Amino acid sequence: MSYRALLYRRPSEPQAIEVVFDRSVYLVRMRRHRQARRYTLRIQAATREVILTIPPRGTLKEAREFAQKHGGWIAARLGRLPEAVRFADGIVVPMRGMAHRIAHRRGVRGTVWTETDTTGERLLCVAGDAPHVDRRIGDFLRREAKRELEAASQRFAAALGVGIRRISVRDQASRWGSCSTAGVLSYSWRLILAPSFVLNYLAAHEVAHLVEMNHSARFWRLVRRLCPDHERAKAWLDVHGSELHRYGLAETGRGAS
Repeated sequence: MSYRALLYRRPSEPQAIEVVFDRSVYLVRMRRHRQARRYTLRIQAATREVILTIPPRGTLKEAREFAQKHGGWIAARLGRLPEAVRFADGIVVPMRGMAHRIAHRRGVRGTVWTETDTTGERLLCVAGDAPHVDRRIGDFLRREAKRELEAASQRFAAALGVGIRRISVRDQASRWGSCSTAGVLSYSWRLILAPSFVLNYLAAHEVAHLVEMNHSARFWRLVRRLCPDHERAKAWLDVHGSELHRYGLAETGRGAS
């Protein structure tokens, strides 16, 4: 093993520490970074994860003291995030930007489907036992996202005369979509929660990267050609995007009082 590898190796160091503030416990994940010059804290809004970056020569003792010193900051930042919502009976969730109330239909055959009740309310119905509701709704939304993102991406790729190698849908924490130099497009499944014009914009954005792997003026001309109302979609994401990350997540990071 090289000297550099030995310098950064901390085999006995825990992956996370706990910070106690105002009778609540917060889990803080630690990561060392070779280029870090000081201790820093950040909140991953999508996963509600607290991350402490440690400089190469930082110590576990200093890391604990730094995190504990900023317990109030951690509590305040997490408190400002939208409350996490699991998929459960009676919960209202957006799908294609329209509110749907989850209706658990125990004893009914099938998996997940949509209905409109006699009052005009949109329902997202799910069969099976209660413990499976969260997973079944999540799987259904992922399938719907993949189907619509594949259709939109292929439509835009045909308009530009380019090919797509593969399309994947995941729960991306830091971005809504990405495009690799190999022609692989990846999207967040949470786009199915947003209005359709937002999903279409993201598909147009990533397909345009198959031609221009940058954000130049030519790239934005391609996006505008594929999706004339892209500014409207960008504005929607700026205002409402963080809300999409609250669904299908259990509350994490906070212990009992």
